Amino acid sequence: MEPVSTTNFDLYDIVVSGSEEELKNLNKVVLQGWVRTNRDNGSIGFIEFNDGTYFKNVQLVYSNSSKNYDLLRSLKTGSAISILGSVRLTPENKQPFEIVVDDCSLEGDVDDDYPLQKKRHSFEFLREIAHLRPRANTFQAVYRVRSVLSYAIHEFFQERGFIYVHTPEITTNDGEGAGNVFDVTTHDTKDLFSFYGRKVNLTVTGQLHVEPFALAFRDVYTFGPVFRAEHSNTVRHASEFWMIEPEMAFCDLNDNMDVIEDCVKYCINYLLEACPDEMNFFNSMIDNTLLERLKHVANSEFKKMTYTEGIEILKNAVKSGVKFENSDIFWGMDLQSEHERYLTEKVINGPLFLIDYPSEIKAFYMRLNDDGKTVAACDLLVPNVGELVGGSQREERYNLLKEKMDKLGITQELDWYLDTRRYGGCKHSGFGIGFDRLLMYVTGMQNIRDVQPYPRTSNSIKY
Repeated sequence: MEPVSTTNFDLYDIVVSGSEEELKNLNKVVLQGWVRTNRDNGSIGFIEFNDGTYFKNVQLVYSNSSKNYDLLRSLKTGSAISILGSVRLTPENKQPFEIVVDDCSLEGDVDDDYPLQKKRHSFEFLREIAHLRPRANTFQAVYRVRSVLSYAIHEFFQERGFIYVHTPEITTNDGEGAGNVFDVTTHDTKDLFSFYGRKVNLTVTGQLHVEPFALAFRDVYTFGPVFRAEHSNTVRHASEFWMIEPEMAFCDLNDNMDVIEDCVKYCINYLLEACPDEMNFFNSMIDNTLLERLKHVANSEFKKMTYTEGIEILKNAVKSGVKFENSDIFWGMDLQSEHERYLTEKVINGPLFLIDYPSEIKAFYMRLNDDGKTVAACDLLVPNVGELVGGSQREERYNLLKEKMDKLGITQELDWYLDTRRYGGCKHSGFGIGFDRLLMYVTGMQNIRDVQPYPRTSNSIKY
């Protein structure tokens, strides 16, 4: 029987859940990948082998009578190899099978200063070798889950008939009104007006550009990179990250929260089903409460509480002796993570939508409520993190929106945005999920630098 070229994933799939016929045909195989570890006791040797197709390694077994034994025993961690071997089922062992090596060829050797050896490396050290850390176990799991979570996001919206819109990365506005933008210049001049004839910057959000598409296609979303020039050296901030931003016409705040809840639950359940080995790894090696917390959220009813109610609860908590770093609680303040976590962890013990925020602390495009003081905004708060998703019903009333924009001095540059309220506008809503923070939440990773392939943060860039 001719040897079959296969992969780690296919081998596990056939051995664990394949038919008798598939198992019968599983004999001689060819594998190509990398050595994780190699130990030889003189008569028999074991190689932990991975080809990138599956989180679990395959064990290769060789002996001093094997062809190319001298090569096999000398293989270093990180070496790229091709092997021809025989599948041997080992149901009594930890691994359900192993490969007895018949022949091996070295595809790529490793210099002696290879930094990833068989020991635990700190995340700080691995950030310095971002081009090599995908080979480490934790980052094999992180980046595979990152890929699967991206796919889950698209599946969620595509299954519901949303149109995927690519919004621009170069724009003329700062979207949020924050002013923390990266200006764009050309290589041959520092003149900010030379190429486009006006000042432009990297986008901080795709929302304003995707809203007009909702008024043509009804349900749309954008999912792409955004940029914030914030000098914030925290574990949750990066200057480049990805945002998921859906926008829905004929949708009020309650409809919006229903979609947020469905989306979060869908993503959690998708990962638990599609990446069980990686999720179990995170639960055992990163955060041993992870799976319990995720399943709790996925099976919970998402509660609702107004900002005003939340402020009163926090005030009473301080009076009763609860200590916050910021214990000066007042209506109109921007809640900190400690306040959000108290509400979701101690008061609700589950996911919570905090709604109807003071207009002064929210973006100009959010719909003013009838009280004239609050806006139809919502933040989804979850245990252990605080805010996970932010959204709002948009201000569809032309005069009220223009009044807000006039106060900010942005009416002229966003006249096209106002047109969407004059030409067939309707009530509509949307939300934003920071994809990298969502990834932190579902993996238990504590630093945004450890869920991005090449993190971009202030005062630090290597690649």
